[in-house]
Amino acid sequence: MTDKRTAFVSGAGQNIGRAIVLALADQGCDVVINGRSNRAICEAVAAEVEAKGRRALVAMLDVGDSAAVADMARHVLSEFGAVHVLVNNAAIRPEKPTLEMTDDDWHRVMNTDLHSAFYTARAFGPGMLEAGWGRIVNLTGMNAMHGYAGRAPVSAAKHGLWGLTKALAKELAPSGVTTNAISPGPIESEHADPSMTAHIRGQIGKIPLGRLGTPNDIAALTAFLCSDAGGFINGQMIASNGGAQT
Repeated sequence: MTDKRTAFVSGAGQNIGRAIVLALADQGCDVVINGRSNRAICEAVAAEVEAKGRRALVAMLDVGDSAAVADMARHVLSEFGAVHVLVNNAAIRPEKPTLEMTDDDWHRVMNTDLHSAFYTARAFGPGMLEAGWGRIVNLTGMNAMHGYAGRAPVSAAKHGLWGLTKALAKELAPSGVTTNAISPGPIESEHADPSMTAHIRGQIGKIPLGRLGTPNDIAALTAFLCSDAGGFINGQMIASNGGAQT
């Protein structure tokens, strides 16, 4: 990969997002590291990137806010010129009975899990088209294949993200930009909600390989899709889940 490529990764302070940032840095990318509230962990990831000899920029914002994304993109583009690799990883997964949800409950998830990918693609896509090369990877998860009780807006948003992936894959590919989705299965990770961490660890029995995935499993796949070697893969959702079906 050329030394002049820049990546933007949302939800990049820990777990899968952090692993993706480091994998892209290893591949030669400068990286914009996005988080929403915990600047300290994002700064720590930035230090890891810089230790690899790459440039890092921390961008703290809610990617579900259209105006905030537009403001951030102007700053990023003034610093780097273009973003060639876009990884939409940020997501929230609250649990609540569907019939008890408020409008705010619903739209908060949709903004973070779906609308953000449109905002970032709109912000950085033109630079990819101008360069004649680009990679967009959307993290969907098994919510894009199954519906889950108590997480209706998450399932709806992730299904929508898969639809956006397919549409962008057809629209942007003639200009050298590929768009793909990755559907991670249960991944060993830490969450602010301990019940989510416990839920994930309770899925081992459903995985034929007999183990949880790791953030590095997803990062390696992302890095491949974002490389020149992955350039003929477009419009796909690749499941990395050890064979889990539910």
